[in-house]
Amino acid sequence: MNKQLLIFDFDGTLIDSVPDLADATNAMLTTLGKDTYHIETIRNWIGNGSRLLVERALVGKVEVAEGELTVEEADHAEQIFFEAYKNLSGSKTVAYPDVDDGLKKLHAAGYTLALVTNKPIRFVPKILQSFGWQDLFSEVMGGDSLPVKKPDPAPLLHVCETLNISVEQAVMIGDSRNDMLAGQNANMDTLGLSYGYNYGQDIRELNPTEAFDHFADLIAWVMKDIF
Repeated sequence: MNKQLLIFDFDGTLIDSVPDLADATNAMLTTLGKDTYHIETIRNWIGNGSRLLVERALVGKVEVAEGELTVEEADHAEQIFFEAYKNLSGSKTVAYPDVDDGLKKLHAAGYTLALVTNKPIRFVPKILQSFGWQDLFSEVMGGDSLPVKKPDPAPLLHVCETLNISVEQAVMIGDSRNDMLAGQNANMDTLGLSYGYNYGQDIRELNPTEAFDHFADLIAWVMKDIF
């Protein structure tokens, strides 16, 4: 086996959490007396962690200009968002097709699995447990587990160091530019999935080592061990 460690993104790669995130975002906006947005608009704001999602919702666009919001405004709104998200049942968050079976196949085949997400770590264990995945991942990192998050390579390098696995034996798997850039910045191979949250950009434009339209195809490719 040439590759030993498979590092997965979470939202947009393994799970579709947009419905719950959209509900929490709109609940925050309603609390603040602001207009709410359609789920497909909010979908394009997801992927850079909760803070930027909140800021984008407050200004109603992807690019948040410096000075548009005060730190106090964003802090207050983010706390409202956290409370709304915590109170959601999570029933609208679903695994993408073939993910459950695929992860178990990889784990059974002897691969070491890790999870590196920009989602705040406080929300991750409950979601993992809801799918029964808590024992599949040897290391789990959230967007606030370190001072920096993807596309910075630090979380990926931290996982490699913690698990004592070289970068050359690791792969970053995700759906967005943050994932591909984090992997490339860490000098590791990257596998892209086209179905997630990538701001309308084709994942293939980011030059991953390989790209797939379906999770099952990625699993089949990895299991052939052709790196």
